[in-house]
Amino acid sequence: MIDFTLTDEQREMRDLAHTFAEQEIRPVAAELDEKEEFPWELVRKAGELGLTTFAFPESVGGLGITDELTNCIITEELSWGCAGVATVLGGTHLASIPILLAGTDEQKQRLLRPVVERNGLCAMALTEPDAGSDVAAMTTTARRDGDSYILNGTKRFITNGGIADLYVMFATVDRAAGHRGVTAFIIPGDTPGLSGGKKEKKLGIRCSHTGEVILEDVRVPAANRLGEEGSGFRLAMTMLDRSRPMVAAIALGIARAAYEYARDYAKERVQFGKPIAANQGLQFMLADMVTKVQAARLMTWWSAKVTETGRQYLYESSMAKNFASDVAMEVATDAVQIFGGYGYIREYPVEKLFRDAKITQIYEGTNQIQKMVVASHILK
Repeated sequence: MIDFTLTDEQREMRDLAHTFAEQEIRPVAAELDEKEEFPWELVRKAGELGLTTFAFPESVGGLGITDELTNCIITEELSWGCAGVATVLGGTHLASIPILLAGTDEQKQRLLRPVVERNGLCAMALTEPDAGSDVAAMTTTARRDGDSYILNGTKRFITNGGIADLYVMFATVDRAAGHRGVTAFIIPGDTPGLSGGKKEKKLGIRCSHTGEVILEDVRVPAANRLGEEGSGFRLAMTMLDRSRPMVAAIALGIARAAYEYARDYAKERVQFGKPIAANQGLQFMLADMVTKVQAARLMTWWSAKVTETGRQYLYESSMAKNFASDVAMEVATDAVQIFGGYGYIREYPVEKLFRDAKITQIYEGTNQIQKMVVASHILK
């Protein structure tokens, strides 16, 4: 039987995240976007509420909420407030996934607990200037040196890159081995030789810090390696599969916010002596928008639940990410249209939502890559 009833814990976390988004995020979202200002104060407040490290084990100070459905419910609410803020907080969750999957209890205690204690941030560093969708083409190297590894290379487009307290870093121990050489490491942000490079100036999610991470002879203890040498590629792919429902939830939050703003505006805006919502053309647009939002939510929740079955879930997570991000772009575009000229002006909220929506079709694997994944699954 299909049951969409949320547990008491899920409702509590949804309400907590929604209240935080409504009272703390939305009042400052436009200003943060305009100034491209990182939301340090919001990060601190979110950390105090457990909204940053809720997936961390209780043994290290987290809330121990590891199911992806609850993560998606929280993420939708935060993104409804601001997708940039949701991306900042989601960066920590993303980086925690490989640690939770492959890390030892000792690594979790030693490396995750300090993040909780200082309300810190994590970052997952996979993408490089010449290795985006093609992860196996990475050139960041890890050379064994006694009981340590020496890492050199540059990562690009890293959420929280250059400002994080902890990194999950992917590097290759053997470039000739392709994806079989990729290995993952956990690196504290203050490790000598690790530094932040260029901060990107972006179309959307502007308050999220997207930057380079530069590694110059960074010495990492072998005790900080995640899993065995060469296991990093599979770990990265599993991490992305698990994170794509979260990206779908970010897109869903954007779409829902755009629809709600458009609906409310259509009821208030009067032209030719009546609210524009009285026009059947706009009614049909709004009906299509809310239908798409609901469909995206169902697919997002479905993909999140599949991750709990123990079977492979790459196909479902790719479908959800692809579908929900397209919905975000479509609904945000329609919202701008309903606002008319005002929708094109920064003073009104849908312009920002339109810009924010685009990245959901790109990060965590472009939608074209997702279609390739789905096609491969149905044709094999």
